[in-house]
Amino acid sequence: MGRLGREHRLDREGGTGMTGGRWLIVGLGNPGPGYAANRHNVGYMVADVLAARVGARFRAGKFQAAVAEGRLAGQPVTLGKPLTFMNLAGGPVAGLCRYYRVPADRLVMIHDELDLPFGTVRLKLGGGDNGHNGLRAVTASLGTREYYRIRFGIGRPPGRMDPAVFVLRDFSAAERKELPFLLDRAADAAEVLLTQGLAAAQNAFHGAVPGTGPGPA
Repeated sequence: MGRLGREHRLDREGGTGMTGGRWLIVGLGNPGPGYAANRHNVGYMVADVLAARVGARFRAGKFQAAVAEGRLAGQPVTLGKPLTFMNLAGGPVAGLCRYYRVPADRLVMIHDELDLPFGTVRLKLGGGDNGHNGLRAVTASLGTREYYRIRFGIGRPPGRMDPAVFVLRDFSAAERKELPFLLDRAADAAEVLLTQGLAAAQNAFHGAVPGTGPGPA
């Protein structure tokens, strides 16, 4: 059992108490205007949509992270965006988990996914990082993989383009036209996860993206 899992067990057994069911939702990305529209920053983009729904603004705070707080679909939430580069995101996420006393099973990471078609949303609990440097850093810092992930498909790079180059490219003009709708859909998935659980969210969002035909299994 990882460090966060052990802390959660102590909380449940009355060792240190809990914060009453708060969730921590973190969007992954790279800081700075030069990265803002990159495919790799779609986690930041979804987090911004969620902050607008909460009615809060991100403010730089502790642990090299920007934070917004409020209620999402009736649930108390802290929204986070690490202000480090992607491969150092673990420290800010672990710091926020400790500070807000959020166990790993109430942490939701939102990130880009190369192996899903553009706009596809998939949710899961635990699993590997699939080569994603941000997730690898988070897992290493938390000491557990058992946190939720909302994966936003960005597709594979064309031809022989290096994936590391592709993720740091902006979305295409055609993709940008669809992006606001798709970001809203990913934010909807976060709300369903918090209010109805993982199975309900998977049932609702693992079909085809509306207007795109059947999705992958």
